Amino acid sequence: MSTTRGERPARSGDPRAEVRALRPVELPAAVGLIARGMRDNPVHHAAYGPDPDRRLRCHARVIRALLAASPALHLLGVTRQGALVAVAAEAPPGTCRLTTRRLLRMLPHLARLGPRTALRVRAWTGVWAAHDPAEPHVHLGPVAVDAHLQGRGLGTAVLREHCRRLDATGQVGYLETDKPANVVFYRRFGYEVVGQAPALGLPTWFMRRPPAAR
Repeated sequence: MSTTRGERPARSGDPRAEVRALRPVELPAAVGLIARGMRDNPVHHAAYGPDPDRRLRCHARVIRALLAASPALHLLGVTRQGALVAVAAEAPPGTCRLTTRRLLRMLPHLARLGPRTALRVRAWTGVWAAHDPAEPHVHLGPVAVDAHLQGRGLGTAVLREHCRRLDATGQVGYLETDKPANVVFYRRFGYEVVGQAPALGLPTWFMRRPPAAR
């Protein structure tokens, strides 16, 4: 995971919160937060099963695998009074595709899911990878707010900073989501649906944000 030195924290609408690049020492906290915040997503029910504790464990392993295989991934975090409350991952252009080397880095983590779950994760992520656009883009995701703090504007804080960064560099944004409510949320920030496909029998959406006019 890449870090950015000298970056000034951005303020959110909450005066107690700030948005900044995460430090390597904060990765374990980020993994736990993402697992909790996304535990009940529809595709995670389909991939990991009905047991919420198992979904939590499995998704934490998948996120650890992603971080292990993605040294270029940039993590933005929202902290409030020193505690991490939201996370968004950004993959710079040309870094989001799963190469053989990245897959090999992920395998030890994915093997711990068990063969059936690992196959379901591979099927779901394969559908998403097949729709990844050829044009250069910043790939957003995962994005998560801690489970007990959702609906308090913290996701808005991290998306504002993400979009500010896109606009400052004139880059295209792209993401996937399996939640209709997220489609509405991301549209508020200029993302529009450019495709839809089932993953594990569930609808998922692909969204693009055009570069800012210069």
